[in-house]
Amino acid sequence: MRPFEGIRVLDLTHVFAGPFCTYQLAVLGAEVIKIEPVDRPDMTRAEGADPALNAAGMGLVFQAQGGGKRTLALDLKSDAGREVFDRLVQTADVVVQNYTAHAVVALGLEYGRLSALKPDLIYCAISGYGATGDKAAHPAYDVVIQAFTGVMAANGEADSPPVRIGPAVIDYGTGAQAALAISAALFARAQTGQGRRIDVAMSDCALMLMNSSTFGTLSSGAAPRPFGNRDPNLAGYAAYETAEGTLMIGAYTNAQMAGLMRAVGAPEAAAEIEATPRDKIAARRDSDVALLAKVLRTRPAAEWEDLLNAHHVPAARIRDLKQALDEPQFATRGVVQAQDGRPFTVAGFLYDHGGPELRSPPHAHGQDSRAVLGELGIGEAEFDSLAAQGVVFSPCR
Repeated sequence: MRPFEGIRVLDLTHVFAGPFCTYQLAVLGAEVIKIEPVDRPDMTRAEGADPALNAAGMGLVFQAQGGGKRTLALDLKSDAGREVFDRLVQTADVVVQNYTAHAVVALGLEYGRLSALKPDLIYCAISGYGATGDKAAHPAYDVVIQAFTGVMAANGEADSPPVRIGPAVIDYGTGAQAALAISAALFARAQTGQGRRIDVAMSDCALMLMNSSTFGTLSSGAAPRPFGNRDPNLAGYAAYETAEGTLMIGAYTNAQMAGLMRAVGAPEAAAEIEATPRDKIAARRDSDVALLAKVLRTRPAAEWEDLLNAHHVPAARIRDLKQALDEPQFATRGVVQAQDGRPFTVAGFLYDHGGPELRSPPHAHGQDSRAVLGELGIGEAEFDSLAAQGVVFSPCR
């Protein structure tokens, strides 16, 4: 049995952060019902590398975090749609939304109104800057939050302008934080019977994702500066060109750095490093960099990776994502699972039983509208009437 089986989640989110949050709940067993407007499906349905899928509303960008969910197309602007939604809320354990503050009010999605319908409801609101502060009403995307929170300014080479992190790490980090918050709230509700409102801000999550840097800046008043692929103090915490490919080494401690030096055939340097106090290690950086840069060019990165790892030194040849996914390592982990012949990444952890599992592929816009409303007691004739009014949408009978 997966942990969240028996939990019903109403997912009123779009793009990345919110859908990734509910995707994590879905693969852990929750029944997630993705509710989209009748006339404006999640914008990511039309995004991705396959034009045919985009045209069909099943873009790869949507599918990445759309699996394991049922889909309902419902007009929350209408009184009839609001009435249907209210009935759904009374059957739900969790509501997740990432609408703007104005839209929340316009659509009747306020926590106070919904918690009156279901007092033990767990309600999670995801936004760019949170529900308080002078930026609460401002729009945001991942790249904007990177700029606002100092992530971009800390990324890149020392002599380059700020550089955005390519993958949407703030979005996905926010989704993971939201899923954690919901999980904790469900656990607390099991003890107390109380629901609660959760306020998740992408900007807050960005600070948490760079927690040690955030703490250091709060303590010292100095913001971290970019230094690219080579640490300004540690020669062994850097990328080096090899005879073939680039090698990233993570020799952070003195012991790891000594192991690195032994692996490259410099036992004297290893002994010196072991005898060097930690606060003096930076003084060795330039000479150690010169030694490593020369030796590492004598073999391919793949060989160095194996050799250094055998010496308990963290190191990896720099791969692109396709090369990484082709590694046998991931095939042993179960993080990638297939649905209808298409692979999906499922979760970043494993259980010994009842673990994360994707049991259904992403569904089309409104694919489950008729079934979900049928479970509320809305028969075929009433559903057809609602569909004729544009209150609900179903692509097929």
